[in-house]
Amino acid sequence: MSTSATFAHSFVPTSIGRARRGRIVTPHGEIETPEFMPVGTQATVKSLTPGDLRQAGAQMILGNTYHLNLRPTAERIARLGGLHRFMAWDGPILTDSGGFQVFSLADRRQVDDDGVTFVSHLDGSTHRLTPERSMEIQSLLGSDVAMAFDQLVDPALPRADVADAMRRTHRWAARSLAARGGGDQALFGIIQGGIDPTLRRESVDAVAGQAFDGIAVGGLSVGESKKEMAGTLDVVADALGDDPRPRYLMGVGSPPDFFTAVERGIDLFDCVLPTRVARTGQVWTDAGRMNLRNAAFQDDATPIDPSCACEACRNHSRAYLAHLFRASELLAYRLATIHNVTWTLGLLHRLRIGLEDGSYSQLRDQISAAFRRLRSEAV
Repeated sequence: MSTSATFAHSFVPTSIGRARRGRIVTPHGEIETPEFMPVGTQATVKSLTPGDLRQAGAQMILGNTYHLNLRPTAERIARLGGLHRFMAWDGPILTDSGGFQVFSLADRRQVDDDGVTFVSHLDGSTHRLTPERSMEIQSLLGSDVAMAFDQLVDPALPRADVADAMRRTHRWAARSLAARGGGDQALFGIIQGGIDPTLRRESVDAVAGQAFDGIAVGGLSVGESKKEMAGTLDVVADALGDDPRPRYLMGVGSPPDFFTAVERGIDLFDCVLPTRVARTGQVWTDAGRMNLRNAAFQDDATPIDPSCACEACRNHSRAYLAHLFRASELLAYRLATIHNVTWTLGLLHRLRIGLEDGSYSQLRDQISAAFRRLRSEAV
């Protein structure tokens, strides 16, 4: 059961593997699941306004503890009314704890059992992040869901190193729980252990045995194969059994991966991928990936996706976006991002419907084939 007064959830099993349909209730609104959460690392989903996000169908977005504390600082955001008011987003927000930066900024940090010391990429100053400080920052930000501080490592490291980081994550999880503030903020624990089945089972036991409001699966989509990801999710799903709490797969946003994970019991996703690739000219459609920088689109008067109702597809042609990218116009990034976020959220909406009306398998096979086909053609 949830330990937060205004955080609640309910899930109903479906006939598709371990997939489930659900609803998560937070102080700033409800989320229908399975769902994808656009990433707003620095209090913005790059190039999009809150109005754009609402129009695209976003239910919940992310912010980042490490980056927001570095600039403009958590204390400043708190003085200005909290993260929701600061960025003018009135829907639910989840904040990452800074654990991903322990991995992504490995050349700028030092880890010890107490926490992590970072050297700022902005000015070279040092900043200390511990489970207690991470919880304090997230409390100041006022997110609806906070994440326990964890240590993510490359699963290709020696098993002993992966195990050490995982067990440090377990100790930090207990400290995060002990340090959580009062109020309505929910707290999710994070399972680590790389792609080692034994370590993953140990991590499930350690994290699921604590009084978290939700369970996250970390340490995937960082270099392992698709087969290894699916196998690891199978191990986690088996170990969690009928645990009723929300399940969140961190950092996964490739369209075929949604189906892989949903069938293994995952309820929530986040990833920078849809917005990042949009800025390179890559847009996603039911036919797969399309690179608008290709010369073939310079005379193409059709929209990116005739079935899409986003602003880019309603008003502009592929030729226009191809021109904007070639001219390095900022509008190119904005329109492509609007499309990718709208399409991705629309895909999750169709996935939810498919779990209810029996069309799920057809949608999965269509999307998986489209993205697999274009990948093989590129080779």
